[in-house]
Amino acid sequence: MARQAQGRCNASQATTVAATLLVLLFLWFDSTEATSTFSVGDTSGWTYNIQSWTNGKQFKAGDTLIFNYDASIHNVAVVDGNNYQSCRASPTSKSFSSGKDQIKLSKGRNYFICSIPGHCEAGLKLAVDAS
Repeated sequence: MARQAQGRCNASQATTVAATLLVLLFLWFDSTEATSTFSVGDTSGWTYNIQSWTNGKQFKAGDTLIFNYDASIHNVAVVDGNNYQSCRASPTSKSFSSGKDQIKLSKGRNYFICSIPGHCEAGLKLAVDAS
């Protein structure tokens, strides 16, 4: 009975190894997909009646939203759905006030309001869906 030399593999084993490497390479490239950066409100910035700004845009988890605004009159609070509807930031809401805030999106619906009294109620709020 002939013995196969050590360290050698047959064509079937080589094909399996090559296919496995290709799958791993594909998964690695897929997981390192580039994220995008969006300026909320485009040239208008973070301002009133901005809810339609998301129309026609596709967002992914990991994308960054840049909120540009006058920090002496506005802020940005990341809230949940209930606080978005009631226009109230909770004590645990993450708040930003630099006027050039960069916030990464989480998968699912992301909610943002201005927590200055009356601003959210006047339309300074935004919901963004990220896939």
